[in-house]
Amino acid sequence: MSEFLSKILETKQIEVDALRHRKELMEPAVRTSQAGFAASIRTGAQLSIVAEVKKASPSKGLIQPNFNPVATATLYEAYGAAAISVLTDEQYFQGSIEDLAAVREQVKAPILRKDFIIDEVQIHEAVAAGADAVLLICAALPGDRLHELADHAKDCGLDVLIEVHREGELEAAVSAGPSVLGINNRDLKSFHVDLGVTEQVMKLVPSDLPVIAESGIKTPDDAKRMAAAGVDGLLVGESLMRQAASDRQLKDLFASLQQPRQSQLSARTDGVQR
Repeated sequence: MSEFLSKILETKQIEVDALRHRKELMEPAVRTSQAGFAASIRTGAQLSIVAEVKKASPSKGLIQPNFNPVATATLYEAYGAAAISVLTDEQYFQGSIEDLAAVREQVKAPILRKDFIIDEVQIHEAVAAGADAVLLICAALPGDRLHELADHAKDCGLDVLIEVHREGELEAAVSAGPSVLGINNRDLKSFHVDLGVTEQVMKLVPSDLPVIAESGIKTPDDAKRMAAAGVDGLLVGESLMRQAASDRQLKDLFASLQQPRQSQLSARTDGVQR
């Protein structure tokens, strides 16, 4: 585990300890929304775009000074986003769970809570805020913890996006039963981005598992490259957020990223069994 990720998880443990004092979050909650995050990823003939609401990041600093999560998410939905990802981490990404709740009130698209989930109480908080899915990062959840949290999230009615960065994480991720697999092209240790990560890992992904590529997708050529690798969708944050102030530029970027989806069988070999 990288030093950066370890630091974040220490912060998350402090947050979890505070959340555990909130009695309303200690009992399992069940999602009542009918929006399906996983179902949205394989809809239509084009790559599905999971558009991210993100104010800042550790690698890029402040991305959108005039940050308005609701206005941004509303535009994303209008321009064809299959789902909305909302960063809820406060210390490192300047997001909040309140951002997600506010977005939920205004959009019908499925919403992913993107955060560093390490405890069941964060899943309960996601349900209460109106999320349809949560992110679980394989590298952050050793041993049985990935399976435990994935099962708990599904028991709460949420879809589960499990994220990997290396081939060596794939077996654990697949065995945990993800609704969707995410392949992060960014190395959390160096912050280096390499689209080749998705191309390599995709060779081992079961063909019946929906997959999205994460990080580093900025241009139509990037989207075409990921489509050729066999992914079903793209999680795009920074490049969309930098265009959020211009309706025309944002609309054009959406259109350029929605490349035709390739046949899963042409790019995948079932090297890892579900």
